[in-house]
Amino acid sequence: MKLTPKKVNLFTMMKLPSAWLCGVRLKEISEEKAVVKVKHRWINQNPFNSMYFAVQAMAAELSTGALVMNQIKISGEKISMLVAENNASFSKKATGKITFTCTDGDNIKKAIATTIETGEGQTCWMKSIGKNKDDITVAEFNFKWTVKKR
Repeated sequence: MKLTPKKVNLFTMMKLPSAWLCGVRLKEISEEKAVVKVKHRWINQNPFNSMYFAVQAMAAELSTGALVMNQIKISGEKISMLVAENNASFSKKATGKITFTCTDGDNIKKAIATTIETGEGQTCWMKSIGKNKDDITVAEFNFKWTVKKR
């Protein structure tokens, strides 16, 4: 059984309440791609009238993490996952609705297959790009995920 946006958003509400309260929502997920949206609002703003960077990070991480969770679920194996490293760059104020997209599902699929085959932990860098309603990039996040068979 694959993950759906509804299931992931319920998980977010129960296990990541700060992301839920800030409006971070998974809108689309497949084996290759995940799309997360968040709207600039009073609760997630910074003093400069734009979205606080940590809210952008939550949305970006969810776009990558949902792909990791989905591939683990598809594998049927017990695999742990953890962010080991991350970095980000910001190129424009994040106002309005921001869409974070990660298309690195194949990368994590290979890392999970390797950890299942070898029993050794694997790492995988995944990128999430945040764009505004005008399709202008406002931020890019990179997350180094570690996966290991339990």
